[in-house]
Amino acid sequence: MKALITGINGQLGKALLATRPERCTCVALDRHALDLSDAEAIARVVDAEEPDLVLNAAAYTAVDRAESEPELAHAINAVAPGAFAKALAGSGKRLVHVSTDFVFDGASGRGYQPTDAKNPQSVYGASKATGEDAAGSEAIIVRTSWVYAAGGANFVRTMLRLMRERDELRVVTDQIGSPTWATGLAQTLWGLAAKDQPGIYHHRDAGVASWYDFAAAIAEEALVLGLIARAPLISPITTADYPTLAVRPSFSVLDVTATRTLLGDGHVHWRNNLKSMLIEEMTLG
Repeated sequence: MKALITGINGQLGKALLATRPERCTCVALDRHALDLSDAEAIARVVDAEEPDLVLNAAAYTAVDRAESEPELAHAINAVAPGAFAKALAGSGKRLVHVSTDFVFDGASGRGYQPTDAKNPQSVYGASKATGEDAAGSEAIIVRTSWVYAAGGANFVRTMLRLMRERDELRVVTDQIGSPTWATGLAQTLWGLAAKDQPGIYHHRDAGVASWYDFAAAIAEEALVLGLIARAPLISPITTADYPTLAVRPSFSVLDVTATRTLLGDGHVHWRNNLKSMLIEEMTLG
């Protein structure tokens, strides 16, 4: 099998490459090798490489900046999936496209099902929602949330840096979701690709948390591992206390029952995966 992976310099792209099946040959592209805002370039790459599978792990993820760069966010997050779908149409090859919990408005009182109506509240969320539609019914679309990995640009590593620099942190406590380790997400993407059943799926780590809960856990685990010298005081604040340009869903827990049933695998709690990630982080120096 030959797989084309976009966003190879991102944390998910690296995880996909690290967890690839033994008999899989990967063509791994970064944004310099493939401009995802260029639909014609996408068509040329697919035509030249003839992949059996496209794993679109790249995205415009600057949630707040997207509010002032809607055209670029739309080109990368909405147009590119459609370009891949068009390039693969009629070939029998599959597109696996990664989406986000931001396609929902956060008003649910239960975990979001794959079939629930989308109602994004930000430019980023809207661009990803449109991208799902553009990917089409023949794609495998996987929504996820709060992704992090060792060495990546993410909440965990930001917290580690701030915990080394400050005695006190203020973290939002009224946004509820689920952290997701990129390694587990990558394994699920490969698993769903092997099943080859198009549709919309959800993946996250087991358990739920607020950003405050997540930060407190990072401090506890990092202190035990010696990644920080002391645990700072972490104070809970509300979203209103920390205004951002983009509206974020207050509740974005994804129901993953269908995904886990199809794959028949376990569901690791986010605290366990956080510890695994931090151990990896230690090896990076």
